[in-house]
Amino acid sequence: MTPNLIVILVDDLGWTDLSCYGSDFYETPHLDALAAGGARFTQAYAAAPVCSPSRAALMTGKWPARVGVTNFIGGHAVGRLADVPYFHALPRNEHSLARALADGGYATWHVGKWHLGDRLTSPEVHGFDVNVAGCGLGHPPSYFSPYGIPTLSDGPDGEYLTGRLTDEAVRLIDEHDHRRPFFLNLWHYTVHTPIQAPQPLIDKYQAKADRLGLDTEPIVEGEPMPAWHLDGVRVRRRTRHSHPGYAAMIETLDDSVGAIVAALRRTGQLDRTVIVFTSDNGGLATAEGSPTCNAPLAEGKGWMEDGGLRVPLIISGPGIEPLETDALTSTPDLYPTLLGLAGVEPPDWYPRDGVDVAPAAAGEPFDRGPLFWHYPHYSNQGGTPGAAVRQGRWKLIRWFEDGRQALYDLAADVGEQDDRSAAEPELVGRLAGRLDAWLSEVGALVPAANPAVSSPRLRL
Repeated sequence: MTPNLIVILVDDLGWTDLSCYGSDFYETPHLDALAAGGARFTQAYAAAPVCSPSRAALMTGKWPARVGVTNFIGGHAVGRLADVPYFHALPRNEHSLARALADGGYATWHVGKWHLGDRLTSPEVHGFDVNVAGCGLGHPPSYFSPYGIPTLSDGPDGEYLTGRLTDEAVRLIDEHDHRRPFFLNLWHYTVHTPIQAPQPLIDKYQAKADRLGLDTEPIVEGEPMPAWHLDGVRVRRRTRHSHPGYAAMIETLDDSVGAIVAALRRTGQLDRTVIVFTSDNGGLATAEGSPTCNAPLAEGKGWMEDGGLRVPLIISGPGIEPLETDALTSTPDLYPTLLGLAGVEPPDWYPRDGVDVAPAAAGEPFDRGPLFWHYPHYSNQGGTPGAAVRQGRWKLIRWFEDGRQALYDLAADVGEQDDRSAAEPELVGRLAGRLDAWLSEVGALVPAANPAVSSPRLRL
């Protein structure tokens, strides 16, 4: 039986933002149930600390540096280092996941955020039969209709975007001729800013915070932002989950998952459908209102620390065992995993970096090898250009501004507080060598010194 495939990708969802991943404030009963019946990965990573590169990695099965999409599309910043160029769209020559599945006989539907280009690089160009709300926008102008999304008709005034996208996805499931398998790419705009949710839900979580005695703005002000365009702004770190608006957005996301599962059950497709749920990067914890916290992980979106990279990953469906696994995996791995479950082979000429993680989801021995990251840009959240490698329990981060490297034993130090580089010089050398070889192999661009640093007038 050829399975249906659903990928639910959430924007900016942090590693601990679900109850089943440790949140004591947000409520996610539908996602908790999905995780209980499937494989819950505790050491899954996004391919980048910002959105577009991870989305490109999911669509192509390649590291972002190999695709050439290394920053969120439209982003540009300088500091002590100059910026490096990157593609502002998913190149049309990529053999996308949707195109491969369409070639394998699947109906292919995209619903929600795209942020991989407009028009000539829209979802339809990359193999989707249907595109609802996918365009070049990185976030919605409003979560309430009128939305301001050019590829989504407005609903009644006040209609909520997450619910509307869910309704569109459910309609596609309900109306489909299920003699043919489908691939639903449901990429929610939530929980990206602006933090907006139905007022009754916000009131619910405000009351919960009051009942628990929680400070809803537990923010610690930190160092100045390193990017020039954020001159005068400081990093602002949230220390716990307690934001009522963000919690309300999480609940609408959870309700969406519940509605999708209900539609599959109603149409008799639940036992035939693989559902993948994950995020494009870590939670927004240090800037732009800092609505969530990734503790015990360090930092958040836009940073090379695990708070910016480690994400929830749940895989549920036929052939997937109910289990928890600490297998290392990253976004590019979803491409071969889904194609493998579908019984579809990409062309021999198409290079792939991802590794099929289905054995891990079935409880079998699995070692996908090292994970790599390359983010040669200044983020809007305080992170600086850098690269990293993780092999086993060890993670090496290199920051490009000064070449500094730090080594962390994530098995003993999940918060990346104890730099072991001085105590483990040989290990640093081996991992740095692997990182250098990988950067060269994928053609990664490394930023050079900013020649305008000595000219303060150019910072205006």
